This record gives sequence, C-alpha cells and structure tokens, in this order.
Amino acid sequence: MNLTIDAGNTSVKMVLFDRDRIKKILTFKRLGVQDLKDIFSRHPIEHSILSSVINTNNTSTGFLKSNSFFIKLDSTTILPVKNKYKTKLTLGTDRLASAVGANKIFPGKNILVIDAGTCIKYDFINAKKEYLGGSISPGLCMRFEALHNFTDRLPLIQPGNTNSLIGSTTKDAIRTGVQNGIIHELNGFIDQYKKQFRSLKVVMSGGDAGLFAGRLKSSIFAAPNLIHVGLHEILKYNVEQE
Repeated sequence: MNLTIDAGNTSVKMVLFDRDRIKKILTFKRLGVQDLKDIFSRHPIEHSILSSVINTNNTSTGFLKSNSFFIKLDSTTILPVKNKYKTKLTLGTDRLASAVGANKIFPGKNILVIDAGTCIKYDFINAKKEYLGGSISPGLCMRFEALHNFTDRLPLIQPGNTNSLIGSTTKDAIRTGVQNGIIHELNGFIDQYKKQFRSLKVVMSGGDAGLFAGRLKSSIFAAPNLIHVGLHEILKYNVEQE
C-alpha cells in the first residue's frame, strides 16, 4: 500500500492507494507525527511521498523515512515526464504533481491543468510528456480578502451563487465582480490554449473548482484528487528505478 501526502497552504491531505485504487482519503490541519503513526499502525504502508508548499517538520519526515520507502518531491526527484520549467527550484511541487496526474489520465494529449485553490494555477503538459509551465493568479478567497484589506469600506464577504451580471448591493457587486471575473479569466485562458494547441484536454481540480466548472464554455474533466494521482505515479516510477 502507498501513501501520498499533499501539504498545502490551508490543509494536509493524505491518500492511501492499493495499487492504483484510492482506498482512503484523510485531511488534517497540519502534518503531525502522531497522525502518521496512527495511519501506519492501521495500514500496511510500504512506500510514501510528500509534496509540500509549506515548511514541514523533520520529525514527520523522519518518521516517513524510517517506516517506508520515502520520497520528498523536489527539483531533483526523478519524474515519469520531462520537466522543461526554467526555474525548477521555485516550481511548486503541487503544480508538477498535477501535470503528472493529468498525463496519467490523458496520455499522449495536450493538457491544460487548472487548480482552483488558494491560487488559481494553470499548468500545461504537452502530448510529448513535456511539462512547460503555466500561470498563477490570485484565488477566489484571496480576491475577496484583497478588496477588503486594501480598501477602507468594502466588506469581507464569502463566495456564493451568483448568476446576475449586475449586483444591486455592494455585497452582490463584489461577489459578481470576483466570481464572474474568474469565469472570464478561465474562459480566456482556455480559449488561448485551444488556439495554440490542438485537441486540448482541460482538467480541473482544487477546492473551488465546483463553483466554476459548470459555468465554463468548454468541456472540463473534473479530477478532485489530481495531485495525488500524480504523486502516486511519481512514487511508483521511483520505486521501479530502485
């Protein structure tokens, strides 16, 4: 059994794989050694991999090293795709894992991966299994917080359903501006990629994907566990190299 761990800005998500099948999904506020001990005591984990965009403590990674074949994904990790990003040291491992996961789902295709989370990340991997890079823009909640924090009177509001173009209250105006703005951004990026790359597949993941996927012009493949699919592919590839 394999364990994939994605330590993001807001939570830590762990997925247990039995071969290529997801057996269990767990979410924690942080990567704690006691949580790892509990998981390892209940499941026969042989291999593990960690992707982290935050600083992780040595105790947790030390436990993983001592109790499994462990990989901490970084710029030196051997990959089943070619990484052509120019500044590999600054590339978020979550972006790379998502691209590998998309390539697993749609092998031999040009793929635009959209991760709608804390930030909105656009990543492209081509039909030759080459990861080229992409774009990063502020995420949904970040935009609401920016309007509140950088003005004196605009309130901080929460995302919600909005089908109206014209907001009749300040709260509605903020919500329609932010959320419809993201829709136009997403459609614009997809349209530009489709003009440049033939037979483009669009894969969407992230905590806010559900708010937007159904309102886009193009057909979207929703993959809520995309990062973990990619992490699992990277882990298997490294195990095979041993």
